[in-house]
Amino acid sequence: MLDIGEAVYGIFGPYGAIGLLICIFLIFIIDALIFPTLPEVFTVIAYMYNPSPEWALAILFTLLLGELVGMTTLYLIVERISVPKRVSSIATRYINFLIVGDERLLFINRFAPMVPFCGAFVSIIDSWSYRRALVFLLSGALLKYSLILAMSGFFFRFFSGPEAQLYTMVFVFSFIALSFIYSSYRKRKYRPACRLDAD
Repeated sequence: MLDIGEAVYGIFGPYGAIGLLICIFLIFIIDALIFPTLPEVFTVIAYMYNPSPEWALAILFTLLLGELVGMTTLYLIVERISVPKRVSSIATRYINFLIVGDERLLFINRFAPMVPFCGAFVSIIDSWSYRRALVFLLSGALLKYSLILAMSGFFFRFFSGPEAQLYTMVFVFSFIALSFIYSSYRKRKYRPACRLDAD
């Protein structure tokens, strides 16, 4: 959902580089805690402010910090509340029927989103380790956003400003669309097995 991300961008965007980094940081926290904000889009919008390797590294560091804070905050919240056993059972069953059933799923999740609110799942599933989950979450985010920023840099290096912006936005929306299509396919594939197990 873009509206809250646009609101955050509207508040912090006018303050230049620092404002944009704060905006990126908050968008990634909101994405981890509340609901999707299409952080990929805001990442490339922030990159367009100053398409340089140094600025890309600053964005990358900021978004990884946002991922860490967002997941950890939700993890600590869920750790301190009493989660009904039925909810834990459903969450565990769902995870077990995905591509992999351990923390490696959080790496895959960055490219084919199937697990929302990762911090909650890390807390609920007994066999998962917070530290191991964090490593896979950040590794996946590092690879994904390094690729997005590298492709953005490629477009800005070899094309003019308007063309580079267009190709960058087409790339990132194609990336999001392919991720959504693949995750929907995996969910449909494993849903019958989940129903069978529930019966």
